Amino acid sequence: MLEFTRRYPLGHLIGLALSWPALALAQSSDDAYTGKTLTGNWGGTRSDWAAHGVNIRGDYVGEAMGVVDGGYGRTGTRYAQQLRLGLDLDMAKLAGWGGGTFRFTLNDRRGRSTSADLVGNRFPIQEVYGGQYTRLSEVSYDRSFNGGASYYKLGFYSMGNQFGLLNAGTSFVNAAFCAHPLSMSGNSGWYNYPTARWGGEFAQQVSPALNLRVGWFQVNPNLAGDNVHNAFRPFVKGTTGSLFPVELTWTPGKGSAYAGVYKLGAYYDSSTTTRKGLNAGNTTGRHGAYLLAEQKLYSEAEDPTRGFSLFGEYMQSDRATAQIRSWYALGGIYQGIGTRSQDRIAFGYLGGDINRRLVDARRAALYDAGVLENSSLYALSSAEELYELSYSVQVTPWLMLRPDVQYIVNPGTFSYAQTENAWAVGLQAKITF
Repeated sequence: MLEFTRRYPLGHLIGLALSWPALALAQSSDDAYTGKTLTGNWGGTRSDWAAHGVNIRGDYVGEAMGVVDGGYGRTGTRYAQQLRLGLDLDMAKLAGWGGGTFRFTLNDRRGRSTSADLVGNRFPIQEVYGGQYTRLSEVSYDRSFNGGASYYKLGFYSMGNQFGLLNAGTSFVNAAFCAHPLSMSGNSGWYNYPTARWGGEFAQQVSPALNLRVGWFQVNPNLAGDNVHNAFRPFVKGTTGSLFPVELTWTPGKGSAYAGVYKLGAYYDSSTTTRKGLNAGNTTGRHGAYLLAEQKLYSEAEDPTRGFSLFGEYMQSDRATAQIRSWYALGGIYQGIGTRSQDRIAFGYLGGDINRRLVDARRAALYDAGVLENSSLYALSSAEELYELSYSVQVTPWLMLRPDVQYIVNPGTFSYAQTENAWAVGLQAKITF
């Protein structure tokens, strides 16, 4: 480790990170199109560092999504972006430990929201809108042991990186698909990337196809949302409780041409929160359960990576505290379009039912305010729905372009507004540095 530090001091690491654009230009034309990252191997330096246990990572996501019909009745486009930089330290290589990796991640988001400005819906049209500032997103340590059958992770990180994740959702732009049911974070202290919390987890491979994962995570609303002043204050006060997730993953046919992933999970959040509906007041405890599934149904004979996969999601949350009572999604993905083996087309449908207690309370409030019973204001919808079609063009291993079309049904459901169904179109770009 000392020899590595002398050869590559911290100043060199920082200087190299800042010079990434120049390094990209310095690549050979072959590296620029076949390498896994935009900036290449840095003349062999990157692979040398990796051999010594130091891995620097970075990626960029940009999303320009516009509304062409419906919503608030005006057309327009909004752009949002995310820049993520990270460092992984393999302690077996760096310090001779038996294993384990320290991980550090910074995240920066900028831009404006298509949903907030032009539609007013609950399901964010852009994946990377939310918490538009620079923040600390991970300081953690994880390690596998027992021959890889056991695993634990501790630190300050997003629990959604490990629980409730369905990879099929990453083929879409709308954040409701990517890559967890939105009702997880919408109904409890469950936090997805880039929002981090203190926590830990343990996973055990029960059999070759069965994995059990359990965890504990802090619930602290002061570290969520637009609390930019707490972006680098992981120890800020405000803890309201603890969230305990458990998840069982079954992977039949893993590694074969017809692999599947099935996840059955549940959580309990011990926080005290406001009860939904007419019987207002505080209650302790929030909970939910979910089933996620993705199955390869067809593989092309010449190349088993090509073919069709079907996915689905279903989740129920407790009636007393949930905003989104029921969650359901279904879709399909086909990878391998013509001669382009890495391109994929995806179509999905999802819906979220608003808690009927909220609807009843809204109607009661209208009645108490003297609104006539035949008023259209009482015609509240029971669910927001989304249809999405995307085409992912894998231009190079490090560059993906994704044209996207979304149709949002009942976008005013969760704001009790009668907003027109909306069409949104746009483009997402993903670059790995």
